Amino acid sequence: MVIGGIAVMRNNMYANGSIHHHNGNEEKLDDLRRLVGKPGADSLRIVGVGAGAWGSVFAAMLQDSYGQYCEKVQIKIWRRPGRAVDRKTAEHLFEVINSREDVLRRLISRCAYLKYVEGRLGDRTLYADEILRDGFCLNMINNPLCPLKVVTDLHEAVWDADIVINGLPSTETREVFEEISKYWKERLTMPIVISLAKGIEAALNPVPHIVTPTQMIHRATRVPMENILYLGGPNIASEIYNKEYANARICGADRWRKPLANFLRQPHFIVWDNSDLVTHEVMGGLKNVYAIGAGMVAALTNESATSKAVYFAQCTSEMIFITHFLAEDPEKLAGPLLADTYVTLLKGRNAWYGQMLAKGELNVNMGDNISGKGMIQGVSAVGAFYVLLSQSSLSVSRPGEANPVAPVEFCPILKILYKILITREQQSEAILQVLQDENMNDPRDRIEIAQSHTFYRVKATVFSYASDSGIPSPICSSYQMQDFQTPVCGVLLD
Repeated sequence: MVIGGIAVMRNNMYANGSIHHHNGNEEKLDDLRRLVGKPGADSLRIVGVGAGAWGSVFAAMLQDSYGQYCEKVQIKIWRRPGRAVDRKTAEHLFEVINSREDVLRRLISRCAYLKYVEGRLGDRTLYADEILRDGFCLNMINNPLCPLKVVTDLHEAVWDADIVINGLPSTETREVFEEISKYWKERLTMPIVISLAKGIEAALNPVPHIVTPTQMIHRATRVPMENILYLGGPNIASEIYNKEYANARICGADRWRKPLANFLRQPHFIVWDNSDLVTHEVMGGLKNVYAIGAGMVAALTNESATSKAVYFAQCTSEMIFITHFLAEDPEKLAGPLLADTYVTLLKGRNAWYGQMLAKGELNVNMGDNISGKGMIQGVSAVGAFYVLLSQSSLSVSRPGEANPVAPVEFCPILKILYKILITREQQSEAILQVLQDENMNDPRDRIEIAQSHTFYRVKATVFSYASDSGIPSPICSSYQMQDFQTPVCGVLLD
């Protein structure tokens, strides 16, 4: 069957990579409707919040797969109104339209082509929500999507939603979901939320800890954590929509992750489920941090494979160190987690941003919201991880040394990215100086320190949550390490 120019295969269900020929898209939709409790003719309401590249592609994939069952499911996406499309982008959009016969015919049949001619000529201002209805995401103009139902009123979009897809940057998630919470106060049942956001916030009180997007959503809305899940790669949004084979993981509580993995799985988009929400969200933030550095190294070394390999070894060892510092028993950086890091370092907006900085085509004073690309989420994540890992209360000792140091001292790449992107006291070239430091330890040393749990062997520390505030509070502050005991303030992923 062909829907909106996209072939949709039915009667196949992929379960963790294996094919079963007894369940098609309509059956998968019916299964989820039953689990959500949608009786009779009551439609399942799915709403995307945020229309960046990944959020828009995700909504379009659902529309392609399930939009034909309009009596059983409603799929729409919210984005803010009023964002004008500049003249240069309108001209490029017109070129894209005329280069794609299927898109051109679709617009003509919908009587929507003329406005793009007027936009090209400068006789009309196009708006981001307007072109999204025709399948054009402002952050990926070169990759037309299917037409989408776009809503610009947040209350209208979410008040009765059964499933909400958070496609917002992590830096906007808290604010928007605090607004959404006002519309959910009278709800008898809470929705399911799938977060696509990658990034963290650092909080220092009452103890240093990080706050991930799923936790921001929980705090803002009081939706139970068992109803909030995270979906990550490895994948690139535009390539997924072009039907390139891709994998993903949906992480969270048992109740929803397996049914949602089944619902989201398509022949070209294999979704596995995983219980380790913490590690996947932390890695989702970290990969964007180190992707910026990867872009810098690639540009500064003329795409040297050797230099990029050296960087990969060092940055992944820092990622392992940080995740072991934030979680006592994180999933290993392997399989899909490693692949997600690899593809983000190889290609994506954060790596692109690093390249443009190193080439001098962008500068840090231009901010981290770039026209045509959207929010560069790695920039804020650099600041958050650095601030957290710089706390003297978290200091740990190097093997064989008596004097403890802040954890960030184990992460030279993170330190230099902070000086380049946040304090702006260094130029992009400084990252090569870090890689070429003759005193740089073998990255395996950092990994062994992390995996030994020398600095994170909790024996007597327990944290509790105040039921009203959702803020962690320490009951006891004595950590017993593998090799020594010292009273320190624990790192908590709350």
